[in-house]
Amino acid sequence: MVMIFFDKLGRKIVSKLESLGKFSLFLVEIVRWLFVPPFRFKEIFYYTEKIGVDSIAIVSLSTFTTGMIIGLQLVNILRLLGAEIYAGAGVAFSMSRELAPVITAIVLIAKNGSGMTAEIGSMKVTEQIDALETMTVNPLRYLVVPRLFASILVFPALTALANVVGILGGYVASVYIMQVNKVYYLKEMYFWVDPEDIWSGLIKAFVFGIIVTVICCFNGLNTKGGAKGVGDATTKAVVISTISILIADYFMTYLFISIFLRV
Repeated sequence: MVMIFFDKLGRKIVSKLESLGKFSLFLVEIVRWLFVPPFRFKEIFYYTEKIGVDSIAIVSLSTFTTGMIIGLQLVNILRLLGAEIYAGAGVAFSMSRELAPVITAIVLIAKNGSGMTAEIGSMKVTEQIDALETMTVNPLRYLVVPRLFASILVFPALTALANVVGILGGYVASVYIMQVNKVYYLKEMYFWVDPEDIWSGLIKAFVFGIIVTVICCFNGLNTKGGAKGVGDATTKAVVISTISILIADYFMTYLFISIFLRV
């Protein structure tokens, strides 16, 4: 029994190390093709519309309701201290530093990241990827690089939109539902929120876009096992992408607070 256990454990470790090695080579190849012209602008614009423009409504709805919830909770707590006018600053801090980039990334993982994996995975199991290679077309350059360029553009842009919509949601909830004085609410928000709070969230969104696209495309290109394999790869990509952005968010938050931002 002990030998069987260690045999299974060893095989699992070797499998994970093999996957890590493949992923490392995948990253190197992507970086190499990112800077090799000609750039396929038609596909980049297509994926920018598909990932970005088509996601405006769901990102706006998600962040607007989140801003309202944060506004309600902050006013409810700060009112106990007679400091409800600071709720605006709290909402702006929360949205710009953390919630806008994270919620935007999670929504895009669910809506587009899963779609990337499923689409590329279906091409893999139906041997369309092999056909591209037969025609001397590099799958990374053809399928991954345009999506990566689009995500690099779209994730920060949608995060900026999420900031505005989320702060608006907090304003609506605080001023019109909880009856906070709107003049002092806005005054304190403008006083406490700095540009650093905004661009730190946009940098996070930029990194999240790279993480999500690379992980989802990698899992799509390594799909095996027919339709079931496509489903498994899609689930795996969504789970790993979500965990990865949360881990990356922690380290970037610690870095920004330590070096640039106020605690």
